[in-house]
Amino acid sequence: MPHRKPITAPCRTRLSAADRRASILDAAILVFAEAGYRRGRTAEIAARVGVSEPVVFQNFGSKAALYAAVLDLAAERVRADLREELEGCCGGSVATLLEHVLAPGHVDRMHGRGALGALLADAAALTEEPPIAEAYGRCTRRIAEELTALLDRGRRAGEIPADLDPAAGAWWLLSFVASHRFRHTALPGESRTELEDRLAELTRRLLTGDAGSGASGS
Repeated sequence: MPHRKPITAPCRTRLSAADRRASILDAAILVFAEAGYRRGRTAEIAARVGVSEPVVFQNFGSKAALYAAVLDLAAERVRADLREELEGCCGGSVATLLEHVLAPGHVDRMHGRGALGALLADAAALTEEPPIAEAYGRCTRRIAEELTALLDRGRRAGEIPADLDPAAGAWWLLSFVASHRFRHTALPGESRTELEDRLAELTRRLLTGDAGSGASGS
């Protein structure tokens, strides 16, 4: 959900089996976020790690299985990002975190090339690949669980309306973010940008019960 710093390629050093697997995943999440599943090449992933392409398949079995593992990693990174943002720049305030996530332009940046939002949007369209479809569902549920816990924390702190169902609010927020590609495809640039910001503000008000001024910039 938060806008991660650009993912950087791993260093090429002699690695243990576990570290090599982790390095392959680090390279794969970068390649797939930049190029998508279909255009992302396992040969490029191998080259970024400094191993041969067969080593990638020895560790993961298939490109689809590698992508599924990438989605599991992406879910954990999103969850970790949310916690870091909450306790860091947001000072423990769930309402401030929502302002940050839903600030003008932020959802667009989350879906930029190389960002985790682009990776997850790509995965949503790969339903014909059972391992990927299962991993995408698992990834989405884990992120929803994290958002549910955050909204419940905000409700207990009085930042979120007492009558808001945290699980329903989490899925509303996640659905808004996940439908970004639909809006990007259906609407022209200027109209979509304006609508994107209005929808983000509407979502923020829904979740916080705040009918005041717009969210602050990111």
